[in-house]
Amino acid sequence: MTTATVLIVDDEPDIRELLGITLQRMGLETQAADSLAAARQALAHTRFQLCLLDMRLPDGDGIDLVREIVRDHPHTPVAMITAHGSMETAIEALKAGAFDFVSKPVDLNVLRKLVDAALRAGATASEPAKQDNPLHGRSPAMEAVRQMIAKLARSQAPVHITGESGTGKELAARQIHRLGPRADKPFVAVNCGAIPHELMESELFGHRKGAFTGAVADKKGLFVEADGGTLFLDEVADLPLSMQVKLLRAIQEKQVRPVGETREIPVDVRILSATHQNLAERVQEGLFRQDLFYRLNVIELRMPALRERPEDIPELVGHLLKQIAHNYGQPAPRIEKAALEALKRYHYPGNVRELENILERAFALCDDGVIRVADLGGLDGAAAPAATGPAPPNPDESLEDYLARLERAALERALAEADGNKTAAAKKLGISFRSLRYRLDKLGLESGSDKES
Repeated sequence: MTTATVLIVDDEPDIRELLGITLQRMGLETQAADSLAAARQALAHTRFQLCLLDMRLPDGDGIDLVREIVRDHPHTPVAMITAHGSMETAIEALKAGAFDFVSKPVDLNVLRKLVDAALRAGATASEPAKQDNPLHGRSPAMEAVRQMIAKLARSQAPVHITGESGTGKELAARQIHRLGPRADKPFVAVNCGAIPHELMESELFGHRKGAFTGAVADKKGLFVEADGGTLFLDEVADLPLSMQVKLLRAIQEKQVRPVGETREIPVDVRILSATHQNLAERVQEGLFRQDLFYRLNVIELRMPALRERPEDIPELVGHLLKQIAHNYGQPAPRIEKAALEALKRYHYPGNVRELENILERAFALCDDGVIRVADLGGLDGAAAPAATGPAPPNPDESLEDYLARLERAALERALAEADGNKTAAAKKLGISFRSLRYRLDKLGLESGSDKES
């Protein structure tokens, strides 16, 4: 097996020597360069398995070289060396395509883990793509998603996955993990909206025995459970503001402090997050910290709605029916052409998850192993219900007033349908309870209903 060679680019002789000795003790060969020009010359003559690159060099900005390496040497991961506390610069490097970053003064344990992960990423990038992709569909939208996931798997940059409920955000996160250098380490998924706020810190960071009433034993937090692997924060928009501060610190410092503990524990996790809500709007509403938003949203991956890729429905139907039949230990049913056409016309507000539910119901109701239109539960004829559309604006009404009127009507309708229950109304609207409270207060509706659950 050929020994990996690492290019070290830094204008400080002491740093070059420290990094060189550390990497050589790991059994790696090294070359050093003290400028961008020297680095470019080395890259032209040698294929490196990793480049450790200082951000600031005498003849230019290291980020420019990151972009060149990503373009011209795609199988060479680049790890940036940044000044302590320069998180904005580190995020800029990640956006440019850097694999990861390490801050000065360099923690050698952190460096070793980074180097191991980067070398595995480089090896993974050279392997042929695995065929059993859980994201089905051959539409241009899904091909773009798969290509993006393959690129994201070779990086350690935080990824924020957006899309409507049921579009497969967690599947995408698992695929990013599976194709990356952390595939042999844990993938830990947590639904931030499902954890009571008072237990959030303990769940994420852990606690020590006796830290609070009911803490009868030490508990590992999810960060520690995911150490070396990937932590997937689903519905991250539902995090309370107090927890957002602690999460930001844990991500930036790569350390967590269990509840009741006096010391911090180093953790090495890749952060992936997702939500069906608009985080940028939550920031504007004051419900989500802007600094955490920028830290999570280094790269955005958007999952398309099913109605945007109707050409994928036949393949999805075939795959889902086989899966459902396998779960019941029965042969997959056949689907009539008219039934398939009805499925292709439907608008799927619940996306792939709704399609799966429709097919599971049809599987249970069909006779003779054939799914017919009648088994689909009223999808015949088509699809999306005819939309009457909102009332047009009044001639002298501003756009802002018109939108406020529409929002007020939607909120009042949801509250009426939920019998004044705000939690249920928020669920109907697809927003968090906090966001509902904010919107009610903004429109002067807060006092109109006080039921919460």
